[in-house]
Amino acid sequence: MSAAASPLAASATPSALLGYKLAVLVFIENSRGEQLLLLRAKAPNRGTWSPIGGKLETATGESPFECAVRETFEETGHVVSTADLHLFAMIAEKAYEGASHWLLFLFRCTKPLDSLPATIDEGRFGFYSRAEIDALPLPETDRNALWRIYDEHRERFVALRADCAPEKPLEVVIEQVTPPAA
Repeated sequence: MSAAASPLAASATPSALLGYKLAVLVFIENSRGEQLLLLRAKAPNRGTWSPIGGKLETATGESPFECAVRETFEETGHVVSTADLHLFAMIAEKAYEGASHWLLFLFRCTKPLDSLPATIDEGRFGFYSRAEIDALPLPETDRNALWRIYDEHRERFVALRADCAPEKPLEVVIEQVTPPAA
């Protein structure tokens, strides 16, 4: 099928010409069920609280699981293995902050971390209950989509796409849920 005939071609905009970045987010809890969040000191999302994470080292062929293990250790000192991680979401974000597309892999760490990690160049850490998180300064996509995705899908797997173009309201589309919701 040619690009002109593609059903997705009609939605193409100048933002469709941006490059893709591949990254992971890792949701880590302590034994009380509080989420470990990082107050980001750097872009993107400077000045807001979010789960830890980082970009895949694509030059080395790093997998999303390997990246999640590496980033967890680098940012928190918490030693985990791929067996401690549950991939619960994949999100294709189109035109995040109008700067690039992101393919995000969201992991839930099943191995609790009870001590607060030391402050790093990326920012400082805090543990928050799920209710407290809603009152924190969060990135817009986290507030409007990410935490809802976590709440609804953290025990299974969901694939989504999100149109984050600054000139439009955030639109999130579920492409697949495994196993399907009852």
